[in-house]
Amino acid sequence: MRGLYAITPDELDTPRLLESVGAVLAGGCRWLQYRDKISTPAECLSRAGALADLCRRHGAGLIINDDVDLVRTVSAAGVHLGRDDGSLAAARTVLGPDRIIGASCYADFDTARRAVAAGADYVAFGAAYPSPTKPAASRAPIELFARCRTEIDVPVCAIGGITLANGLPLVAAGVSLLAVISDLFSAPDIAARAAAYQRLFEENKP
Repeated sequence: MRGLYAITPDELDTPRLLESVGAVLAGGCRWLQYRDKISTPAECLSRAGALADLCRRHGAGLIINDDVDLVRTVSAAGVHLGRDDGSLAAARTVLGPDRIIGASCYADFDTARRAVAAGADYVAFGAAYPSPTKPAASRAPIELFARCRTEIDVPVCAIGGITLANGLPLVAAGVSLLAVISDLFSAPDIAARAAAYQRLFEENKP
């Protein structure tokens, strides 16, 4: 796993959400997380199914935030779990060995090490920068990402306040995935912004 990791914004208009995600995928993004805190369970099921179809058409992987059962229902690539979303081991038992499990580790290296030992396929740290989505989130310093490059043997994701202007130091520090919401989905040309993020990785190969 490497490159732009797009996370869906809160959006009540499903056609507009799908149009925006389609632009992200057209720009070269190959990892999408469906995160939805405002829709009903029925709406989430419908949206997740539509996003899974869209991702398959583009050869991209869909990760579902929080909901292991929804991953199975729509045949998504995997799940992302936070601190309060259940155990990684239980998720692995339900999903089997082939699906991806990501873990939020906030700004704590030991949490990441435990997550990897429990079977996480990637770990996420944040907030890398002040975040409009989670303004109270603890900061994950650049040194933490650099440490992971040598001590953590799975892809490392950075999230929180990331923009095209500040993403390069994270990639240079060894981050495999840049998780982006606002700077991507609010861009005047979403496909072009996604392509620009992908170029950060193409031009800074490890």
